Amino acid sequence: MRSNAPKHLTKERVNRNLLPEFAQELIDILSGGSRVDVMNCRPLLFAFFLLTSAATAQEWTRFRGPNGSGVSTDTGFPTEFNKSKNLVWRTPVRPGKSSPVLTRRHVFLTAFENGKLFTQCFDRETGKLLWERSVDRARVEPANSQNHPAAITPVTDGDSVYSFFPEYGLVAYSADGKELWRAPLGPFSNEMGHSASPIIAAGKIVLVLDGMLDPYIAAFDKNNGELRWKTSREEMDGYATPLVYQPAGSPAVVITASRGQLGAHRLDNGNRLWSWKKLPSTPVASPILVNDTLFAFGYGNDSAAPLFSNQLRRYDKNHDGKLSADEYGDNAYLIGVARFGGDKDGIVTQEEFDYRQSLSQQPSGLLAIQLDRNADSTPREVWRYEKSFVGVIPSPLYYEGVLYVMKNGGLLTSFNPKTGSVEKAARVAGALGGYSSSPVAAEGKIFVASEEGKVTVLKAGSDWEVIQVNDLNEGCYATPALAGGNIYLRTNDALYRFGITTP
Repeated sequence: MRSNAPKHLTKERVNRNLLPEFAQELIDILSGGSRVDVMNCRPLLFAFFLLTSAATAQEWTRFRGPNGSGVSTDTGFPTEFNKSKNLVWRTPVRPGKSSPVLTRRHVFLTAFENGKLFTQCFDRETGKLLWERSVDRARVEPANSQNHPAAITPVTDGDSVYSFFPEYGLVAYSADGKELWRAPLGPFSNEMGHSASPIIAAGKIVLVLDGMLDPYIAAFDKNNGELRWKTSREEMDGYATPLVYQPAGSPAVVITASRGQLGAHRLDNGNRLWSWKKLPSTPVASPILVNDTLFAFGYGNDSAAPLFSNQLRRYDKNHDGKLSADEYGDNAYLIGVARFGGDKDGIVTQEEFDYRQSLSQQPSGLLAIQLDRNADSTPREVWRYEKSFVGVIPSPLYYEGVLYVMKNGGLLTSFNPKTGSVEKAARVAGALGGYSSSPVAAEGKIFVASEEGKVTVLKAGSDWEVIQVNDLNEGCYATPALAGGNIYLRTNDALYRFGITTP
């Protein structure tokens, strides 16, 4: 019997292992494998479409989930959780700072230990480590002390996983742990180390690889790792994960935030469409997109006073007025100045240091930028907030009509996203430490983890309030993943899944 079923419902294109028995039966019916009267299967049809919709919603495939928004539309998340409350499972992990990404069946992480760069795969239902694969660390690159060889979050297409390690390159694995391909890259010249995570769009792995020397953005075929396009850039360094903008009637665009500017590249060929050079000098936080408005944060050096004298007092052992490698040691900033600035002789002079500082002499700022639906047109600034140093690493969050930014010390500020006016700025009582994790949201609640492992749940709103502080007593730098009513959180010691459980 010939099937009139849509191609995406044929047996050959459905992973039957992911479907319960009644859904498999329905696939047989629709694909011609059964003579059951379809009119009598309307309950099965309804259940199937509920199932497939839920499965899609429950994936969190890249850093901060759907297009980097940090927002889940799922429900049923716990408010109170710890090592004994609403804990579904806890699994030890190797050292790393990358955030978990999810498929329907798996959780993926990266890690670094004993000179090897690991990709780990865990069963999402049980937390069991299913497999781990590694590549050897090819080199040691300079990086900020907050960075890590496995700080960059992998990306998944819902099946395979793709990991980027600045000290190796790209590597791809299938869901069962088979290595699919490798693409060694580098060395790089980002003085604080890379932190921009890869994204997947239109069958390509897109990487932003800005640095002091040869900065570029590139796209690789996700099926075989072949380079599809590579475009040189002028941005000297960047740390933010890009996002995709798809205005109606225009080509899809990759939006980047790097040294002092936004950039737009066509997704299909990498051609640069525009540059917007009004961004603060150092965007570490990744931008977010709400319809046609981009919210981005960058920090700068608010003081115009030269700082080289301070460095001399600290490091200049022979008092010759300049700094050599044996004096500045592992200071990542000075290593960057010495390697990539001036005459690149490994010596830091006042002239070289002051030039590097001049690149950051502008205030920190949170900005709202209106994108033009004509992809070739440059955006315009809607508002800018520069009244105080509002954050560094955590990315902003837009949720239910309010914009949020988290700052070290547990200072959470809510903004009116249309005007940039502050709605509320206050300390998160009980969680006043440092913050590297970005806030995420679901079901009217905001979840944010401190570096001390205190995960605060807040009631969302312009006048937000703390509902619960959950203390895991483990260091935490990764951003939680929210899906299917469960919170997946990576600490220095373990990977957790929290969900509402019954005694």
